[in-house]
Amino acid sequence: MSNFEFLISEFEALFEPAKGAEQLVYPDPRACCMRTRHALEQAVHWLYKHDRDLRMPYDNGLNLLLTQVEFVRLLPPQIHQKTRLIQKLGNQAVHSNQPIGYSDAMKLVRELFHVLFWLARTYTRASDPKSIDAVFDEKRVPQLVSMSEAVAFTRAELKKQEAKFQEQIAAQHGTLEAREAAIAEQAASLSEREALLARLDAELVTTRAALAQAKAANIAVPDTHDYDEADTRRLFIDVLLREAGWELGKNADAEVPVSGMPNGLGEGYVDYVLWGANGKPLAVVEAKRSLKDPDVGQQQAKLYADCLEAEKGQRPLIFYSNGNHTWLWDDRRAPPREVQGFYTRDELELAIQRRSLQTDLRDLPINSEIVERAYQHRAIRAMSESLSQGRRAGLLTMATGTGKTRMSIALIELLMRGNWVKRVLFLADRVALVKQATNAFKEFLPDSSPVNLVTDKNGQGRVYLCTYPTMMGLIEQMEGDRRKYGVGHFDLIVIDEAHRSVYQKYGAIFRYFDSYLVGLTATPRDEVDRDTYHLFGLETGVPTDAYGLSEAVDDGYLVPPTAYSVPIKFVREGIRYDQLSDDEKEHWESLDWGDYSAEGDAPTEVLASEVNKQLFNEPTVDLMLRHLMQNGLTVEGGDKLGKTIIFAVNQKHAEFIARRFNHHYPHFNGEFARVITHSVSYAQTLIDDFSSKLNKLPQIAISVDMLDTGIDVPQVLNLVFFKAVRSKVKFLQMIGRGTRLCPDLFAPGVHKREFAIFDFCANFEYFNENSKGALGGMAEPLGKRLFKARLDLLSLLAPNDVDGPGNLAETRGQYDVYGELRTGLTNELHNEVAAMNTDNFIVRTELEYVTRFAEREVWNALDEAALGDLRSHVAGLPSERDPEHITAKLFDLLCLNLQLALLRSTSDFVTYRDKVVELASQLEVMDSIPAVHAELALLQDVQTDEYWQDIRLPMLEQLRRRMRELIKFIERRPSNPVYSVLSDEIGEAQVVNLKDFNTGINLEQYKKKVEAYIRANENHVAIAKLKFNRPLTPIDLRELEHFVYESEPVKSREQFEQCYGSDQPLSLLIRSLVGLDRNAAKEAFGQFLDVNRYSSQQIRFVEMIIERLTRQGVMEAAQLYEPPFTALHHEGLDGAFGDADANAIVAVIAAIKRSAAA
Repeated sequence: MSNFEFLISEFEALFEPAKGAEQLVYPDPRACCMRTRHALEQAVHWLYKHDRDLRMPYDNGLNLLLTQVEFVRLLPPQIHQKTRLIQKLGNQAVHSNQPIGYSDAMKLVRELFHVLFWLARTYTRASDPKSIDAVFDEKRVPQLVSMSEAVAFTRAELKKQEAKFQEQIAAQHGTLEAREAAIAEQAASLSEREALLARLDAELVTTRAALAQAKAANIAVPDTHDYDEADTRRLFIDVLLREAGWELGKNADAEVPVSGMPNGLGEGYVDYVLWGANGKPLAVVEAKRSLKDPDVGQQQAKLYADCLEAEKGQRPLIFYSNGNHTWLWDDRRAPPREVQGFYTRDELELAIQRRSLQTDLRDLPINSEIVERAYQHRAIRAMSESLSQGRRAGLLTMATGTGKTRMSIALIELLMRGNWVKRVLFLADRVALVKQATNAFKEFLPDSSPVNLVTDKNGQGRVYLCTYPTMMGLIEQMEGDRRKYGVGHFDLIVIDEAHRSVYQKYGAIFRYFDSYLVGLTATPRDEVDRDTYHLFGLETGVPTDAYGLSEAVDDGYLVPPTAYSVPIKFVREGIRYDQLSDDEKEHWESLDWGDYSAEGDAPTEVLASEVNKQLFNEPTVDLMLRHLMQNGLTVEGGDKLGKTIIFAVNQKHAEFIARRFNHHYPHFNGEFARVITHSVSYAQTLIDDFSSKLNKLPQIAISVDMLDTGIDVPQVLNLVFFKAVRSKVKFLQMIGRGTRLCPDLFAPGVHKREFAIFDFCANFEYFNENSKGALGGMAEPLGKRLFKARLDLLSLLAPNDVDGPGNLAETRGQYDVYGELRTGLTNELHNEVAAMNTDNFIVRTELEYVTRFAEREVWNALDEAALGDLRSHVAGLPSERDPEHITAKLFDLLCLNLQLALLRSTSDFVTYRDKVVELASQLEVMDSIPAVHAELALLQDVQTDEYWQDIRLPMLEQLRRRMRELIKFIERRPSNPVYSVLSDEIGEAQVVNLKDFNTGINLEQYKKKVEAYIRANENHVAIAKLKFNRPLTPIDLRELEHFVYESEPVKSREQFEQCYGSDQPLSLLIRSLVGLDRNAAKEAFGQFLDVNRYSSQQIRFVEMIIERLTRQGVMEAAQLYEPPFTALHHEGLDGAFGDADANAIVAVIAAIKRSAAA
């Protein structure tokens, strides 16, 4: 007897492979898992051969076959999940070294049973699908009679079998592929395909038609079979455990009995226990159904941990999971947090050890051999205090050139010494920065054995340095069935230049690894869609610690800029034709304006923003170069211009500047000024020469973006802004290229004390007027924009929202048309979700939503909540659909925006329409291309006004489909700038200062947070004494300082004094915040409130003093001679009271202040 006998009558070809796998459950579980996967492959090939909705793709790999859009759409989600599970565990059986028991094999055969049951009840032609009633019974699986019957396949034999089977699959695939190729050349529609196939295999066509009819009928019958979805989810947890090296029966057990549970029997069963090498529990795992929030299992898991701790003497960590989401709770050290998988045994043992080995960081000194500056020590203390208080992320903002990397090395050394971290990942967004940081670690922390993963992907050490793209690839790597880098591999991630590159897909790295997170930047962002603070769980504008450019200059750690605004007329004002001389007008008209003007005619003006971008004027550049050479800071006794960076607009602009320089200074032989951009071959060698301490040329680097940020050249003395900058973050980064100290630059003992900035584009004036700069939005990836645009269109096309004409027949017709469009949009969106690989670590974070929306039926009734989930959780996830040319996708987005504008009746419809017309115009002249020639009538029609009269959505959809594959034929021609020789004027240079050198750091927000904390703690003994005008003892003062400076909102004394200054005592500042108790103030001024001695006007005067003290806590006597006190008498205090009383009132005010300042 076999569990698969239901296949014999109609699907005998699938019965034999399935039975073969079943027979190996006990004799050889590993071979059984491999055979189960083979049986699945046979079933998948049967489907591709017999279901006419499926097309065999270019490759026969099981992974590709399982992820084809049509295949995913065919299978119910729970069945597709089972196929992926069989594939994954089957691969592990062949390639991993972990032992596989018969229970693993049994589970996999059970999953195969459900897949094949679905296939049989879907495609049966002989009976009602309800009559196929099969239940998996383990007793039917053949048992071993004696060990002599066991088949012990070696790994080599398994791989031979695997190779032999793949040859069979390849042969089957070859036949199918040849058939598909022959048909695809001649047919497009289903009917055409089947007609052609009939010539090749008439019997197969008949079978396919009958199966299609049976499938349609069978799918309509409700499927009541129990597919054991809960068991499948448990198996997915098993897969995650295996990826972390856990093997049931070896270092982990399932269904472990425990006693001491608070229930009637006093016992329970732990879903999984992960054991240490010493036999003690390292973790418990509580598994819940996917439909349940994993939090449901939190308390149950905690109780299990209590029982195991009582029995084994060691408290395990707690995991609870529903297969989609997993949470980790080390309830002795931290609250629960979501993680993307499980820790390895080594990682869990280390986590247990840290409970006792972790040192209080406040008791450890900072290594002054790595960092010696006070602000670096302060930043390290701020970060370590933040971690000690339970925070898992922090942001350190430090001006460019103040030693962020060295500070981070000292922080890492402290955390390693305190047993807080073992392995560290240092991320940067450029290969050069990774190399630079690697060298710094080798110099200052060589014992950490730093590994540059960009160049050495298999290196071993304690500190790993990497770029974002490289790490994205490494996370996906598997070693057998284990992930090379599991979720707990790194204890700390340090992000260099944390204001860049971390807001879109690379953010998945930080969500994947369960580690502490430290960000380093000189210029944090605080825009809504690029908020650096949000990534680190901080309040916007309030970093963990900050050290700005102004402070660094004041402390002598950076050199200040002397900035000059240098007006060149054309750069600032543009060029007007009517202001030119007659000779210049003639020159203007002779220029080739082809790419500048649509008609090719000379324009009447060129705007200032287009000078140096679309018009290059020789005298304009010459004036800039002459001013630089005459006024720039020099070295070698004034004979040589110091190192200089010229920031150009684009590559052609940079090349034009270099040509003009070489024209005027030919004796430098083209070596003095060089273009250094990403477009230049061997640009890094030029950077190395430019930054060399050996005084190598070039002396002037003309850059577009490459030298704007991240390049360390202390010798730079001049910066030239020959382009407009509107990002405050970028502007300050560019200024930072010149701030570094450089000893002995001019001569031995004569150091760099300043650097010069020549601003030809009024950047300083712009940022003084717009302190935050232009707040540009973060561009979303094209795929994400397409997905969201399709969702927007789908939501607007809901049947209730489409207004049809009054005539019922017309309404029905229109609804049918929109229905077709809705169906097309829905299929497009569903196909993208269905092709998302649930093994991908980015997709896995949103597995709950991907699994849900991979089911086609869900899309038939999308409400606003579902649309919101799709926008928030699914849009932008990587999908494994066949790649398309980017021009087709861009055209799709253009047409979607056109359709949305039509539905919404917005004015941008005209803009999008004109872009389509322009594309059609460009394509029309390419009619020698057959694909374009076939659509020539449409392309010509699109350019007429009549086409756009009463245009409807279905017409736009047809337009999109017919033109999208043609757009790639349009060549992207670089626009050629206009070169001119027009007399320009330069004005007098003016010294300018930037009012605010901060970006994204909000001191006002910090003040609000601190003051709210102090006011919320008015009952603190020392603060209460201040409020009630009682004297403070020395002990009170010490306690007050400890309470304030070491609090989470304040962070540190240094940061507090940086914000509030240090010119007044802490106690006085607190009194000014909490005010003076009204009764205490009345008590102090009691003698002046006697109605028998003082007039009502005098008493009112004193009450005004009491009001002021109640609000402000302290006041100065001089304020008694200002409004509002002069409203009672124009001479203030002296007019209201006699000398003796006035002196007494002043004495009381002084005493109140002294009591606070003691």
